[in-house]
Amino acid sequence: MKLNKLTIAITLIAGSSIFAAVAFNGSQMEPVKKAPESTLSSHVQPEPSNVSPESGDLPSSQSQIHTKEQGSKTEQASEKEALSKLPQVSIINVTSGEYQAEVVGHGEVKSRNELMFSAEVSGRVESVSSLFETGQVVNKGDVIARIDDTSYLQAVSLAKSNVAQAKLNLLEEQRQGEQAKSEWEHSGLSGEPDSPLVLRKPQLAQVTAALENAQLELKKARQDLEKTQVKAPFDALVVTRDIQPGSYVQPGTQVATLYSIDEVEVTVPLSESQWKNLPSLDNQQLQSTSWPVTLESSDGAHQWQGNVERVEQHLSQDTRQRSLIVVVENPLEQVDDLYPGMFVKTVISGKALDQLWQLPASALSQQGDVWVVNSQGLLAKSSAQAQFEINGLIYIDPNSLDFDLNTSTKAVVHVVKRPLSSFQVGMKVMAKVEG
Repeated sequence: MKLNKLTIAITLIAGSSIFAAVAFNGSQMEPVKKAPESTLSSHVQPEPSNVSPESGDLPSSQSQIHTKEQGSKTEQASEKEALSKLPQVSIINVTSGEYQAEVVGHGEVKSRNELMFSAEVSGRVESVSSLFETGQVVNKGDVIARIDDTSYLQAVSLAKSNVAQAKLNLLEEQRQGEQAKSEWEHSGLSGEPDSPLVLRKPQLAQVTAALENAQLELKKARQDLEKTQVKAPFDALVVTRDIQPGSYVQPGTQVATLYSIDEVEVTVPLSESQWKNLPSLDNQQLQSTSWPVTLESSDGAHQWQGNVERVEQHLSQDTRQRSLIVVVENPLEQVDDLYPGMFVKTVISGKALDQLWQLPASALSQQGDVWVVNSQGLLAKSSAQAQFEINGLIYIDPNSLDFDLNTSTKAVVHVVKRPLSSFQVGMKVMAKVEG
């Protein structure tokens, strides 16, 4: 009986051990079974993306085409990304054309006549005219000052007396000469007398000359009397007044500084390169040809119209340049008065020039270079000099540039609008056209 109970206990313990072992093995085997399912699922999941649910699996040739398209797109994206990393420059498309040249110069406005007006007789200044003030305009013949004329009235009176006496002497000598001739004729002598004194010819010549001299003295005395009234020699602007009532003047004493107001002149010195842009007109041709010029004030607020009157035929010793003379008529009757002494800019009409580039002034670098972008997207430069400039635009002869773009004169050239100091020849850039 005891043996049976022991046997039963051992049997139960063994069974429990077996059951525990089976349970443990079952729990370890379950993840192993699930792992292949997860691996398979992740491996075959992308396949449906290449398969249309309607058409089924793609043929192998179409799969290759699809792969090439994906590669091309990738290359384009890479190229686009590379271009985006290149420096961007603004360019303008330029072609050669014909343009009317304009030459810009500068000069000072001066009156045609600038006179240091002086007294011609001596005496005390009795009075001055109310118009004889700086800034006033006086007309030709206006009396601007009066000098004491007492001594000059006396001189005129004396000259008149001398003339009368000379006339009397002439009449007496003429009578004596006639009497001498009559006596010679009644003397019975033939021919001419041995001496001209017989007929009083030298005496007659002497009194005749004395009369002429007396008449000239009277004329001078009257002129001196007239000059005691100081008159404006032309329509003039009074710049300075150098006498006062009570001043004593002598011949040569400065009375005033006068500027004529009928015309003003501007002398414009030009370089040799500027003269090349102007028509070849000499002074004789300018007498019958109008050559317009626009004058501007230094601040650009006012303008006047003038004409080239003449060109100088020599070089200035100071500037080594040749000048042309611009004339403006009635400067003080303009809408905006043009005053002598003003400094003005002159814009002179030139001749038509062909085969030029029109560029903004910003296209010329501080070093005097023009930069272009060639067909390969690479930068190139050349030193350049503007033929002329108008309103912020410069005009350049492309034939004078150093680089060869291998293009005709009518071809479009990509010029950099605003070159930078960091630019280098051969640098690859991405060009962007700017209006």
